[in-house]
Amino acid sequence: QAQLVESGGGLVRAGGSLRLSCEGSGDSFSRNAGGWYRQAPENQREMVAVITTNGTTDYTDSVKGRFTISRDSTKNMIYLQMNNLRPDDTAVYYCANGLTRYGSRWLALFASWGQGTQVTVSS
Repeated sequence: QAQLVESGGGLVRAGGSLRLSCEGSGDSFSRNAGGWYRQAPENQREMVAVITTNGTTDYTDSVKGRFTISRDSTKNMIYLQMNNLRPDDTAVYYCANGLTRYGSRWLALFASWGQGTQVTVSS
């Protein structure tokens, strides 16, 4: 399994921007779909954005038009550019690798996870 390390979280005011980075190691990282999940206090972890090996992207509805996921397979990196942040975006954001698609859903049954990075958006 890939080893993942996130960076780029922090505190920002509503309307601001942050860029999260996920660095992966291991041969499987560039061969798998990867993405970002988030978990707010007392909420379940939810998918935010996913990118496949050929660059196809998928987003949860609440971030469409505000967040952009990208990857650089030559550097084993996945990024999440977050613009126009809102207080309800506040959560711990996790990088995941090894996602699989089942119908319209993404499954993380066999995924590798990073340790998470805190994103806090103040009003």
